[in-house]
Amino acid sequence: MHARLFIVISVMLVSLPFSRMRKCSPFLPRFIYCPAAFIRSSGTRGLFRGGHGNVAQQTLENIAENIRKYDSKRVVVMAGAGISTPSGIPDFRSPGSGLYDNLQQYNLPYAEAIFEINYFHHNPNPFFALAKELYPGNYRPNLTHYFIRLLHEKGQLLRMYTQNIDGLERMAGIPPKMLVEAHGTFATATCTVCQRDYKGEDLRDEIMEGTVPKCAVCKGVIKPDIVFFGEELPQRFFTYITDFPMADLLIVMGTSLEVEPFASLSGAVRGSVPRLLINRDLVGPFASGSRRPNDVVELGDVVGGVQKLVKLLGWTQELEALMNGGGDTASVDREE
Repeated sequence: MHARLFIVISVMLVSLPFSRMRKCSPFLPRFIYCPAAFIRSSGTRGLFRGGHGNVAQQTLENIAENIRKYDSKRVVVMAGAGISTPSGIPDFRSPGSGLYDNLQQYNLPYAEAIFEINYFHHNPNPFFALAKELYPGNYRPNLTHYFIRLLHEKGQLLRMYTQNIDGLERMAGIPPKMLVEAHGTFATATCTVCQRDYKGEDLRDEIMEGTVPKCAVCKGVIKPDIVFFGEELPQRFFTYITDFPMADLLIVMGTSLEVEPFASLSGAVRGSVPRLLINRDLVGPFASGSRRPNDVVELGDVVGGVQKLVKLLGWTQELEALMNGGGDTASVDREE
């Protein structure tokens, strides 16, 4: 019953614009105008029941053993910019190196304007100048991306939820059906006027030349399907939120868990499900009173943490072979 209720609520949320999700309305039910708060409170207080019981403190070795023995065969991964920084992509918040700190050259009224849909309609040039630097193909996947692909190859990845728009998951060979790109993707694009669909590769030459891409039909600006402030989240974000009650392991990597409603998903797995954080810092429920007895934390360099897990799994040679073989670029077809 609880799962069915959550599915209904999730479908209701699909129609809500991203800008309205950023604040809670005091006049309406929380699950309508503050999905992040609803997910957070419900996920940690029993919407998907399965309490802690007498669970012993878990370790990274326990996590590895469960994966190796296929006790964890429905793994959900949540990932942020920290998994891509080893590939050379700057994150959004690191002082002095984050993307927001490097946007002054674009003469923006404020840094976040480059990702606001109203500003984009007014002046798309700064965004496309930045897109030239971020566009898929300029960077390569790293060990962390290939580890997630290896989970998929072994049939143990239920879904990967990523905040990243760099496309490195697809480049590593993770199929689009296994991805929920919570903040959208460069892999596809849409005309802002006539809504004609395009593949991201169709825009590459123009973007690399510093030109704003225009629709072949109506000459409107073509915008990559990444989520701007003021836009709706992708429908898949809500459709696949039903993955979380099915998960038997949650791995959180390279994220500050500050952007809602993505951040609150970390509390949406059942209380009995182990959660592994591989991250530079303690974040979200791992840094608060919401931490659970079966949570495991591996702080430090993300790639180093993944390497440690891979070694415990005995997957080092398999992962190296996968990386040396490269990843077939996954399909850019739109997912319904």
